[in-house]
Amino acid sequence: MGVVADAALAAGGSVLGVIPHEIERREIAHGGLTELHVVGSMHERKAMMAELSDAFLALPGGIGTYEELFEVLSWGLLGIHSKPIAILNVAGYFDPLLAMLDQALRERFVRPEHRALLLDGDDIDDLLARMLRYEPPSVEKWLDLEQG
Repeated sequence: MGVVADAALAAGGSVLGVIPHEIERREIAHGGLTELHVVGSMHERKAMMAELSDAFLALPGGIGTYEELFEVLSWGLLGIHSKPIAILNVAGYFDPLLAMLDQALRERFVRPEHRALLLDGDDIDDLLARMLRYEPPSVEKWLDLEQG
């Protein structure tokens, strides 16, 4: 996250950060951000980030990246937000995750309209353009109880 923040700042952009107090206490928070919010918990952090965000874009990362990605994806499925959610699939990093989601779709654990909530691509310009054009699919029910 620090590398991305530094690059955005170097390009003249502004960077807003949200960090729980406990993590700020254990780690050094990025001192050069345009704005830094210190909150009480990870739950507060994710809620504030979701509220302040216009969209969600996941870059290759670890467990925290997956956890946050699936939380905003679940929130989109539940209708809590209708913002675009995307992953930048650098060098095929997310190929196994996409294959897993597509397998869940084939096995009917994931509905087509739920799978459509997650955009993916390896070209950042194309992916950002798709995010700008994004219109959330209609998700009227979560389960498909029909036998087939």
